[in-house]
Amino acid sequence: MFSVTLLTVGKLKEKFYLAAVEEYAKRLGAYCKFKLIELPETRLPEDPNQTEIDAGLAKEAEQIFKSVPKGAWFCVLTPEGKTLSSEALADKLRTIKNEGKSAACFLIGSSFGIAPEVKQKADFRLSFGPMTFPHHLMRVMALEQLYRAETIQAGTKYHK
Repeated sequence: MFSVTLLTVGKLKEKFYLAAVEEYAKRLGAYCKFKLIELPETRLPEDPNQTEIDAGLAKEAEQIFKSVPKGAWFCVLTPEGKTLSSEALADKLRTIKNEGKSAACFLIGSSFGIAPEVKQKADFRLSFGPMTFPHHLMRVMALEQLYRAETIQAGTKYHK
């Protein structure tokens, strides 16, 4: 069974986000082996300078590289990535599976972003558009789109 990992930097605390994440994780389980990995966000001063931010992102990058499953297709969610329709995301995952990959890993970075070296190592950079979303909401949105992509591939009626 295809494996999907969602790597996130930062903890989710709000009950309504947690409930949505649990629901989509449960739904995804019918189509793939799903795993959520939460990595701690580096603590920075109240008003960090760019050097402090860069150091924090580099520290997070070390954790990210250790957490990406070996051999997985690696996708980072970033504003400068490519936007895809739900159908195009489903096609992208179908292609990855057809090429023999058994796992995909998606990354949502911290509130300060993602280190450049992580973006460079990614197989794909995905954007949900130019708007800014809270990272906690992005987690729910990413899971819903992964679920939608799996249902499109399966030909169910979820996607209209």
